[in-house]
Amino acid sequence: MMESLPDALVQYILSLMSNAKDVASCNCVSKRWKDSMPYLTSLFFPRNLFDNLTNGCTPDAIVSHMVSSVVKLEELVVYCPFSSSGLASWLSTAGPTLKSLELRLDNIIEHETFTEIPSKLDCIRAAWNLESLKLWGVLMVFSPKWDVFFKLKNLEIVGARLEDHALTDALHACPNLTHLLLLGCEGLRSITIENPYLEQCKLDFFGGGNCTLTINSSKLESLEVQGCSLIRVRETRCLRNLSIANNAGRVYMVDFGKLVALESLSIRGVQWCWDAISKMLQMASEVKHLFMKVEFTGNSEALLPFPEIDFVDFFNSHPRMQTFDIHGAMFAALCQKNSLKNVDMRFSIPCLEKVVVTVRSPLNAEQKMSTLDSLMKYAKNLKKMTIKILQMKSNHSSADDFFEDICRFRYMNRKIVSIE
Repeated sequence: MMESLPDALVQYILSLMSNAKDVASCNCVSKRWKDSMPYLTSLFFPRNLFDNLTNGCTPDAIVSHMVSSVVKLEELVVYCPFSSSGLASWLSTAGPTLKSLELRLDNIIEHETFTEIPSKLDCIRAAWNLESLKLWGVLMVFSPKWDVFFKLKNLEIVGARLEDHALTDALHACPNLTHLLLLGCEGLRSITIENPYLEQCKLDFFGGGNCTLTINSSKLESLEVQGCSLIRVRETRCLRNLSIANNAGRVYMVDFGKLVALESLSIRGVQWCWDAISKMLQMASEVKHLFMKVEFTGNSEALLPFPEIDFVDFFNSHPRMQTFDIHGAMFAALCQKNSLKNVDMRFSIPCLEKVVVTVRSPLNAEQKMSTLDSLMKYAKNLKKMTIKILQMKSNHSSADDFFEDICRFRYMNRKIVSIE
């Protein structure tokens, strides 16, 4: 059927391929098919593509031959092993036309063995028209010798060992970034991101959780941070989604501008200073979706419980909240004996539609049940409440009694409440 099609249509169909193995197979079908290969726009070289080479060819030579045979290559993805000289050769040919480049560098331990010259990172400067750059297994302890990537909008680095000054210089070479992802990165201590057009930012730092982060971007809409103890974001008028976590260290300070557009807030970690939690909740007064999973507070190594939080004041301070997901410590803080002592009959929680409560202890069971009752009573638009019983261990009969109370509560409100 393909042989009956016009050349232009055959070229279009075959140009939709990208896997290098499929492209090589099509070259062997007919001369007509082989003549269509220069019209490919994308090439993908999988990780294990060259594991069984027996004819003396090298991966560098094969990739170079295929890349050079394409007239206008726009996307190149290379997961198979390659050398810096090979990369330099490919990009000298295809660099000016490339819009998207994804490389598995695997050079994260090079400085412990040997370093290629020029480095693989330095070679990337030949692809100066890039719009998207994705790198895996990156060693960036020295500033990459890049010119300016004026068209680069998306930068993703996954699994990296970085130095502060090297990352700062790399980001300065990408002045028009709108999307930045740094995932599984280690070695950073203090980083400032000053990319004025940045809209989406996701940062995941390994280590002791004591990194300092400063972001200056007036267009920032979404920010996810893991592994920082001090966070400053001065321009926040566009920020809609914010997630802050620290699984290894302590969050000491958060410094944000007014969060007038914030819709979703997630704060997670083992320990936050109470000032940081309190300030975050105050700044997020307009939030619609709130997720809290912080186990302890305290300004030192001592792990302290949350102080009492007044139930009425909390919900009056967050009148637009639609979804509330709370774990043990925060739920316990809302369940103190004085929290519901004087409730004005006019009080209501007008927008709350979904609540997820994680319970880990039977302590203060009466106050906890009272808080659940109050959520049902005052949240007039509540559609779903999920109570998660998580690792609740007690040899005392109070655990059984508490669980029976929860089951009874679920039965009385079975159209809304479920237990997991």
